[in-house]
Amino acid sequence: MLSGPGANRPGTKKPARPVSDAAKAYGAFQRGYYLTAMQYALGPAQKGKAASQTLLAEIFARGLGVPQNLDDAAFWYGQAAGNGDPAAEFRYALFLMAGKQVKKDVARAQKLMKAAADAGVPAAAFNHAQWLVSQTPGDTGMKEALPYYEKAATAGIPDAQYALSQIYRNVDGLPDAKRAQARTWLQRAAEAGYDTAELDLAIWLVDGIEGPKDYEKGFAWMKRAAVDGNVMAQNRLAHLYRKGIGTRQDRLAAATWYVIARRAGLQDDDLQDFFNGLADAAKKKALEKANAMQGQ
Repeated sequence: MLSGPGANRPGTKKPARPVSDAAKAYGAFQRGYYLTAMQYALGPAQKGKAASQTLLAEIFARGLGVPQNLDDAAFWYGQAAGNGDPAAEFRYALFLMAGKQVKKDVARAQKLMKAAADAGVPAAAFNHAQWLVSQTPGDTGMKEALPYYEKAATAGIPDAQYALSQIYRNVDGLPDAKRAQARTWLQRAAEAGYDTAELDLAIWLVDGIEGPKDYEKGFAWMKRAAVDGNVMAQNRLAHLYRKGIGTRQDRLAAATWYVIARRAGLQDDDLQDFFNGLADAAKKKALEKANAMQGQ
């Protein structure tokens, strides 16, 4: 049996472990006490603690509790990036590419971007993939960038999900299992509100691309993209209404969406002929409805 002063005494507590200033800074930041967070973070940041340096940079970059100061943000991101913080590597890479608060250095920016991407920062993975494609156009660049697009897409970045759908469908030499996922990734991007993906998904569903045809779902996605402001979708929606594909035929709706797309600069001789053939009263009604939808 243990004995001695304090052994097994009811109510005896172990001494609380001291909380570091860095931890206090993070806790204050999470609760929205940004000035307190900055006070606690400054000491560890000056001693080279990367997490505290990144926290300071975030406060200055976003103007949290203090006026926004991109010069200070760039300084602290640079310090944290030099100490290997992946989030800071990504942010500082953006500053280096912009060349405003710091001297432009594309080579170093891309090195930091890759490091952040390899460390699991989704936005860095997408940016690095885009850079790889820009450096090596065509299938070779797409295949080199593919692992980074996949990382970013899996993390939920809609642009990457859309890019992945296009690569899986169009790049030769990929496994059939990846091609079979093309429509799935396109739908994920569409569900995230990426209007180009909404348009493409509508086309794929109507035309039966990478899966069965579904006119009603295709129409629904086309309308969603049109309402979201995609001009091509507005034009395509007019065609669907005119032909009654995925919905009942509605000549007024077809004319209305054609007017909206035409106002945005998309000319369509076929729809113009259709519009010209309408009675004057129908044209007037379509114009009035387009005006109402556009708040004119």
